[in-house]
Amino acid sequence: MSPVHGYDHRLVQTAVVGDAHSDHPVILPMDAGELEAWRRRHPGYTYWCGYELGGCGGKLSDRLYHDKVCHFAHQPGGPTCGRSAVGESSADHLFIKRGLRDLLGRDRQRGTVESLDLGSRPGGAVDLHLPAARRRLRFQLAGLDHRGWRAAELALGDDVDEVDWLFGTDGALTRELLARKGYSLRFRLETVGGERRVHIGAQSYAEPEVRWSRLEDCRITPGGLTAPAIEAIRLAPPRPKPFAFSVDGSVVFALDPEAPAPDNSPFAAEGRRLVMAYVKAMDSPVVRTALSLPDDTDLPPAQHVYRAGDHARLLVQENGAWALQLDRYVRLDAAEAARTGLAGDPPEPHTPPVVRPPAVKAPPQPAQPVRSVAARTPPPEVDSAKEKDPGVLGRGQAVVRARELLRDAAKHGRTLRWANLASRLGVPYPDMPEKERAGFLIEVDTPLWESKPVLTALLWDRNWQEPVSCLHAVVVGLGVASAQNVRAGSPALREWADRERDRAFAVHASPPRAAQPRMPLKGAQAVAHVLTRKQTREVNALVGRIGATRNVKAPVSTPGDRRKVSEAIASLEEKAARSGTESQVPAQVHRALERSRLWLRYAMPGAHIPDPLSNQDRQAIRTSIGGLLQSLKAAEVRLDDYTR
Repeated sequence: MSPVHGYDHRLVQTAVVGDAHSDHPVILPMDAGELEAWRRRHPGYTYWCGYELGGCGGKLSDRLYHDKVCHFAHQPGGPTCGRSAVGESSADHLFIKRGLRDLLGRDRQRGTVESLDLGSRPGGAVDLHLPAARRRLRFQLAGLDHRGWRAAELALGDDVDEVDWLFGTDGALTRELLARKGYSLRFRLETVGGERRVHIGAQSYAEPEVRWSRLEDCRITPGGLTAPAIEAIRLAPPRPKPFAFSVDGSVVFALDPEAPAPDNSPFAAEGRRLVMAYVKAMDSPVVRTALSLPDDTDLPPAQHVYRAGDHARLLVQENGAWALQLDRYVRLDAAEAARTGLAGDPPEPHTPPVVRPPAVKAPPQPAQPVRSVAARTPPPEVDSAKEKDPGVLGRGQAVVRARELLRDAAKHGRTLRWANLASRLGVPYPDMPEKERAGFLIEVDTPLWESKPVLTALLWDRNWQEPVSCLHAVVVGLGVASAQNVRAGSPALREWADRERDRAFAVHASPPRAAQPRMPLKGAQAVAHVLTRKQTREVNALVGRIGATRNVKAPVSTPGDRRKVSEAIASLEEKAARSGTESQVPAQVHRALERSRLWLRYAMPGAHIPDPLSNQDRQAIRTSIGGLLQSLKAAEVRLDDYTR
């Protein structure tokens, strides 16, 4: 029955004491004897349908009945009341608010407590902000879906490092937090006389049953709200499982035996071991990442390439980190391995020497050294007739021929051994000393440009385990930035060669693919050899621009900052996708997304800031985290206005 002016048929159970603006809640005892005792204890109380309860602000009277439930009623002549929630739980937010304030005073901690109206009525949530701990606690009373939770998490994290969510009921979001953090926090209220007692609960993977503590038994410390159950969980939080997705299609890999397994990895798990490997999915470039393998089997030999078996899974963390989990794998033969780009040439087919009868009546000739035909036999895709006897090539011809062979190998996603390349060039290259070999390969890769990969990175020594031994001398001779500060055979140089190899596969593919930027080796970029006048002018201009941006540093950010920006970008992208075609989205939205993506790219740990920086890059790097989130929020509001 709806309320009528001057008389109210609803059984109002909650009120505030003092005046209409009070946040001091009370529940009227339902039993007549309890209400009489209550009146004797609190003779001076006046009761109001308070604004903090979503009420009308009118005065209430306590009605005592022996034959039915005691309750509050509006006094005649008051305003019309549209209050929807009148039961004993309708003042829960005020009891939580009062309990938290009492804890702050008792534990002498600085903080603020406020109840919030989330759109339906006051009391949708209660927030405790602890500035010294850079922590916020959100008691969520109103219903909330996943998208609303993500938006609120982003907004709450503007001025804190951590947000603790407490929910009153078990549901999808409590299970989500349990999966993300390994634990979740809860609250409940119980009626005792004219009070609602607040209890705090916690559960974890190890102990799924919720453990409860009374709020008055908790403490507020510089680290946040603590209770016996919460302390036990946070001292030894279980590691949550990463997100896992099945991998479809062919995935191949080769171990990187020199790289140590990552410490404290989120992908570590009991019964498994982590190793580093080079991984390639179908029609994708090679990437270096962690593999999760069963620890009850021996590691496969690093010199071979393997294909992942069924049930391979991609493990993903929300910050973008990922690993590949395998239970089975099979070794590829040499020909298959070579086609993946993770190994060198396939074994060359043996061709027996061709025996030519001597010409009739030919005078005897002095003995000549016989070359091995099998050693010169090219792989199937190379023209055999053309390669059988390269003859004696001049230096310039050999340089051009070596470039052609290396580009052709890159086109087919292959690599070469130096011995294989030298045999195709003929005398004197197979027996060339290492110092001369370095000089020759420098000529092959000269001039050095950012857009042109270093082809020498495609070459391996005899064992297929290490890049060609003169690679360091070649890199120094080409003038690669700070190559002299890197040791020959060092992991940094091998990683640099891996990137150049990937770049060569991309640039020389048919059709060409977009290539990653060259990996820096610290220091200033030197000028390459044999530059034309025009190239020299361009390089000088480039060096000048580099000097102008040398002091630009990566944005300072925390994982929480990057998470907030990533979620704000995802939210805006999703709204933009729903609003229509790209041309219909306001330019402000495009600008905010582009700047935020650039900021996020350069804020990631180990990110390389290119030289020179464009004005757009420089503006993104210098934008503060607050300004970035504000621009994304403004763009979202603009998009909402546009789509209405």
